[in-house]
Amino acid sequence: MAEIMVGNATDIADGDHRIFALGEIEVGVFRLGDRFVAYENRCPHHGGPVCQGRLFNRVEEIIMPDQTSRGMRFGRDRHVVCPWHGYEFDLETGRHPGDARMRLRPIPVRISGDALYIEAP
Repeated sequence: MAEIMVGNATDIADGDHRIFALGEIEVGVFRLGDRFVAYENRCPHHGGPVCQGRLFNRVEEIIMPDQTSRGMRFGRDRHVVCPWHGYEFDLETGRHPGDARMRLRPIPVRISGDALYIEAP
């Protein structure tokens, strides 16, 4: 597989992302601290532009030892939400939090110096 340089790593701030058109598909590249992950911009639910969705920290319910709820909080896991139907995916794994079989298609991404490379699908 060929790699394509799509830009500079410093062009994507921590917690942000960019979408690149590569031939017939689009790829979303997300920066998670010093790591970069990339996924095809296609939701496995109905093909929506998932990488164009909102990014947020996962919402978690606080359950006490007696099984009562103490409300909600934001966790550390970053998620992207598909703008079509609200399906969400963990950016670290690409998996849906409620159904691990549903996941985004990962695209290999590599940094060399400051150059950002994506493996052409």
